[in-house]
Amino acid sequence: MTSPSLTANLNGATRLHLIIGDPIAQVKSPSGMTPKFVEAGRNDIVVPVRVTSADLAAFLAGVSLAQNVDSIIITVPHKFACFDHCETVSDRARLLGAVQHMRRTASGRWHGENFDGMSFVAAAKVRGAAFQGARALLVGAGGAGSAIALAMVEAGVAELAIHDTDEQRLAKLLDKIAGATATPVRRGSPDPSGFDIIVNATPLGMRAEDPLPVDVGRLKPESFVGCVVTAPAISPLIEAARKAGCRTSTGLDMTEAAQKLGLNFVLSSPSSQND
Repeated sequence: MTSPSLTANLNGATRLHLIIGDPIAQVKSPSGMTPKFVEAGRNDIVVPVRVTSADLAAFLAGVSLAQNVDSIIITVPHKFACFDHCETVSDRARLLGAVQHMRRTASGRWHGENFDGMSFVAAAKVRGAAFQGARALLVGAGGAGSAIALAMVEAGVAELAIHDTDEQRLAKLLDKIAGATATPVRRGSPDPSGFDIIVNATPLGMRAEDPLPVDVGRLKPESFVGCVVTAPAISPLIEAARKAGCRTSTGLDMTEAAQKLGLNFVLSSPSSQND
C-alpha cells in the first residue's frame, strides 16, 4: 500500500522533480526525498524516469518545456552528458565536468551541482572513517568516482590511488585531480593492501554475477570500506568487508546524505514557485 506521505498533496499544483538514469529501478530518491518535501511543507514529488544515452538530449529538450518540473537528479550514466545542458554550474561541477543535480533557474534553464563526493564523505565520517592523513584507494573514475576523488582530497587524504579499467577515463580524472591539489594522486589496482580507506564507486555488485571490485582477501580489519551501490542494500563488497572486520558505509548511507543536500539545493533555488 502506498504511503499517505507520498500522495497526500498530489494534485494539479504538484511540483515535479525527476531522477533520470539507465537503469533506474535501483534508485531510492522517489521514496526518500518525497516525504522530506512534504515535511518541509512542499507540494512536491520525485519521479523516476528511465532515459537511454541516445535519447538524453531529446528528453532534456522536451522536459525543459514542462513548467512544473523544478529539478532533475542525475544518475548513471548521464552525469557527464548533463553537464553540457546546464546554463550555469558550481565550481565543483565545473572542475569535474559532471553534474548530479540540476535545478531550474530564474531564466527557466538549468543550474548544475555535484553532491556525490560530499555525500560520500559525510556518510563515511558518520560511520567512523578518518580521512585526514589517510591512504585511500578509489575504484571507479566515472561521475560518482570523480566527485568522490575530489572530496577525499579536500577531506585531507595524504595519498589517493585510483583504479579504472577505462584507461582514457582514468587518465582524465588523474589529470583533473592532480591539477586541483598538491596531494599525491596515482594509478591504483584492485589490491587494497596498505590502504586505510577503500571505496567502490562503480556499479559492480548490483548484479549477482559481478566480480568484486577489489581483492577482498587482502582487506585488513583496520581499513574502512565504502561502496556506492544501493541495490542490494548490502553489496557483496560491504558484506565481505564486514566479515573481514572492517568498518563500512553503504550506498544507502551516501544516498541519505545526498538527499539532504539535494533538498537544500532545491529549496534554495531563487526560481522556487512553491514557497
